[in-house]
Amino acid sequence: MTLPTSHDLYDVIDHTWPAKSTKPIGGWTIRQGAGGGSRVSATTGFGDVDIAETEMRALGQPCLFMIRDDDDALDAQLAERGYIVKDPVTLYCAKTEQLATDRPETAMSFEVWPPLAVQKEVWEKGGIGPARLDVMDRALCSKTSICGRIGEHLAGTAYVGIHNGTAMLHALETDPDFRRKGLGRQLIRAIAFWALENDADYLSLVVTRANHGANALYQSMGMTVVGHYHYRILPE
Repeated sequence: MTLPTSHDLYDVIDHTWPAKSTKPIGGWTIRQGAGGGSRVSATTGFGDVDIAETEMRALGQPCLFMIRDDDDALDAQLAERGYIVKDPVTLYCAKTEQLATDRPETAMSFEVWPPLAVQKEVWEKGGIGPARLDVMDRALCSKTSICGRIGEHLAGTAYVGIHNGTAMLHALETDPDFRRKGLGRQLIRAIAFWALENDADYLSLVVTRANHGANALYQSMGMTVVGHYHYRILPE
């Protein structure tokens, strides 16, 4: 099977990590993020930039655009208007069966929905607060969260949703006290087994290029880079 393209994964992002609302206008898709971060707040498309800026300001949001593959003209136009680059991101994907090896013991990782209070505490330590938990709650796709244990401690957690046969991992977080113990690899494998059992042929994720440790982990597990995006934001 051929891996999904970057444009396929943009659609998976929209369905597994959805904005509170979207508004099509003048060639743009305006997203209301409700504090859920750049991914659910960024405008995409192409048209009159003044229209997009007016809509984003009306929502009380920064003027923020997601620059996807083939958006070179928009990228150049925004640069001329004084927008700066924010958070370049890499899109990874792999066949689910490739990652669903060495199933972790149930005592070490398990699925649960809705997330437990202890998971929310781990996410909170990593800066994933209530607004991002709301993003997970409003996703209408098949979804779950994964807990990872080290000894008696719940040390890591992640959220995953499925759209169009592709699972996407979001919000993978390890408690700072339990990092560098192989938990991230364990969680990804547990997620891959759940995805395989729920008819997802592929497992995908996005990560900032600046997160060198995470990029090294995903590459070491055989995940393939299938695309990129970055944001352009207008400094206040």
